[in-house]
Amino acid sequence: MAAFTCTCRPPISLRSEMRIASSTTVSLSTRQMFSVLPESGGLRTRVSLSSVSKNSKVSRLRRGVICEAQETATGIPVVNDSTWESLVLKADEPVLVDFWAPWCGPCKMIDPIVNELAQEYTGKIKFYKLNTDDSPATPSQYGVRSIPTIMIFVKGEKKDTIIGAVPKLTLATKIDKFL
Repeated sequence: MAAFTCTCRPPISLRSEMRIASSTTVSLSTRQMFSVLPESGGLRTRVSLSSVSKNSKVSRLRRGVICEAQETATGIPVVNDSTWESLVLKADEPVLVDFWAPWCGPCKMIDPIVNELAQEYTGKIKFYKLNTDDSPATPSQYGVRSIPTIMIFVKGEKKDTIIGAVPKLTLATKIDKFL
């Protein structure tokens, strides 16, 4: 996954200075702190405290906006309520379906593992992702009450269910049972 970082100068209301008394001799190394702007829907800002030397009387608190974007293309095809039957239930080979949602932290944790396994098992088992927010009927039909949930289907029949973010070895062992 690629991560992109961009910085910009914040509005004047976010700029501030930290003054140190003239009699104080402080030597601070540069420190970075992160904060989340409530009005930004989760956008993080980086706050840096510049070094203060013995001759300097003023230290500047600098803020920059951190724009973190990650590639969303995983290479794993998406299945939804309308394509469920044709892609999962009528598949000739075993199918693994990852039930997830974009806001789910554990789903984000397990995503790289599922992507690795999809590459390792290419041609042996089909992998699909189903966004539970976009396609609520299918998860409801299969009793998905918690995400991430991974289900393995063989010839249209649900054979196994894995709930929660589990280690790669656990998923690989479950997959191997149906190959």
